[in-house]
Amino acid sequence: MSKKKQTLLLLTGFIGFVLIFNFQSISSFAKERYSDLQLFTKVLNLVQEYYVEEVDTKVLIYGAIKGMLKELDPHTNFLAPDIYKEFESETSGEFGGLGIEITLQKGILTVISPIEDTPAWIAGVKSGDKIVSINGESTKGLSLVEAAKLMKGEKNSVVKLGIYRDGFTEPKDYAIKRGVVKIKSVKYTDLDNGYGYIKITSFIENTYKNLTGFINDHRKKHKEIKGLVIDLRKNPGGLLNQATMVSDLFIPDGVIVSTIGRNKKEKEVVYAKKTGTIENFPIVVMIDEYSASASEILAGALQDNKRALIMGKKSFGKGSVQSVVKLGDGSGLKLTVARYYTPSGKSIQAEGIIPDVELEELDATTLNKARGNRKVRREKDIRGHLLSEKEKKALADTKRNVMSFWWTDQENNKKKDMSPKEKLLSEDFQIFQAFNYLKAWSVMKQM
Repeated sequence: MSKKKQTLLLLTGFIGFVLIFNFQSISSFAKERYSDLQLFTKVLNLVQEYYVEEVDTKVLIYGAIKGMLKELDPHTNFLAPDIYKEFESETSGEFGGLGIEITLQKGILTVISPIEDTPAWIAGVKSGDKIVSINGESTKGLSLVEAAKLMKGEKNSVVKLGIYRDGFTEPKDYAIKRGVVKIKSVKYTDLDNGYGYIKITSFIENTYKNLTGFINDHRKKHKEIKGLVIDLRKNPGGLLNQATMVSDLFIPDGVIVSTIGRNKKEKEVVYAKKTGTIENFPIVVMIDEYSASASEILAGALQDNKRALIMGKKSFGKGSVQSVVKLGDGSGLKLTVARYYTPSGKSIQAEGIIPDVELEELDATTLNKARGNRKVRREKDIRGHLLSEKEKKALADTKRNVMSFWWTDQENNKKKDMSPKEKLLSEDFQIFQAFNYLKAWSVMKQM
């Protein structure tokens, strides 16, 4: 036999061995992984053949998928075609519904946060509320997707939520009129003298663009940024890329966030870039127990990079990454694929961001009562006191009796004439404290 034929025979034999080996390996793998599918197929066939009524096979398959995913975390969901279509529109900043972010806590449907100025917010739904029923039907056993579907409906139609809240003796019904939810994700208030307050309600497609617009306007007006308060309280999160872009705006270099999936060696890291960074001014970031997901990524990035002081309360702790896969029939799979880690390597999942300075939240009634209790009389409160230059000017401008002006008109018009800054600082204790820290920071740097 020629050497060429021997080589060909050996090569053919080797290929045959490899094919047999691979076939046996695949068969073993398939047998181990998919043997239980025979049981599923058998049950499906029995239902189709003997169940008392005819059942749509697709309904059974969808139900089986949902049941399978319920064994995983609450953020992994199957999205039927109609729900997937709605899901695609929800990050654009305008969609139909209530404007509410929900999660499952110990199997109970719980409100993370109602988004500001949406129907749920206006109706009085609050963070931490337990939704025990929707239109009279119990929410027990519902997935997040199923609950969201029940809450959505035609514009101007009404949905009734049964809500239990700390302090309630029994659940109360909240009738909420559905509407087109237009999210204003960034709000700005000028705090004067170069200071600014920015509220980010959620991270949607235009968050970074709107934020940079407000910052540019602030810089044009004041020539500089002396300090910013960034409010992430009750921010349920949103788009990861928007959170990293906002982080990159303030961080000159270093890690913003990393994600690690099942394979611990495959680590994805997002780094800050020097280009476009705005620095050299202090930032105070406000968080609370309802700041979740993307808002925790921003807070963690600024905290670990020593770029901001974090104030408030420990955040929600939603640090998992979901990837959405569109399936062939128009449905989708929202699957948890990784965990988020802050630049220092801390996991956000179920841990949250711990603030540098803890602050309790005081409601307006408690705050006003506390202020009233500590009110003291000063020189200006004494009848017939020697007028200050400011009082003299006010008297000249109004041409009114000084006592009538100072004791009557000013008290009556005090709230009505408040500037946005004064209203903000007088009604929110945490913002007031954050602003004080910001000003103290600037003073300390000069000393």
